[in-house]
Amino acid sequence: MGRWQGGAGDRLKEAALSLFRTQGYDGTTVAEIAAAAGVTERTFFRHYADKREVLFVDQGEFERAFLTGLPETGADPMRLIAAVLDSAATLFPEQRRTWSRARQTVITTTVALQERELLKMSALAAALTRALTARGIDPTSAALAAESGVTVFRTAFTVWVDPAEDRTFPVIQQTVLARLHALIGQ
Repeated sequence: MGRWQGGAGDRLKEAALSLFRTQGYDGTTVAEIAAAAGVTERTFFRHYADKREVLFVDQGEFERAFLTGLPETGADPMRLIAAVLDSAATLFPEQRRTWSRARQTVITTTVALQERELLKMSALAAALTRALTARGIDPTSAALAAESGVTVFRTAFTVWVDPAEDRTFPVIQQTVLARLHALIGQ
């Protein structure tokens, strides 16, 4: 395939997901992914460090999607986190749900991918903690709010990708956050 043809990154993502679902993550090679996408292995490695990264958005980009929603001012860390969650919910439009469901199926069947997902969430919590602390929130409250926000996000995402679920991601996430507030209030 010539260099002038765009979309190699997207083709690689689709090819990898398809192969992971049919052959398993461990049973799929980079060479197979590249061939299925119509590119060379070299092109694969221009886009992704390894086959695992095909399923994960760039960590910096992922964190920015959350941090851009953090208000510049505010004293209540959970209100700040609620704004962050509302902003990040835009990452999950309805047209992304089918891909996200398939991706999650692959992740839940592969320990190495589960570990990568946990690292991604841990890094997000650390980034949110730093951002809240930089806005004057004490470190303990910042850490509790950030970890709570990540828990709300992860829980909402798990509900959203369930095949029986049809509510939008923002609605689910708001419901999960309200449930957390209710649990804390008990």
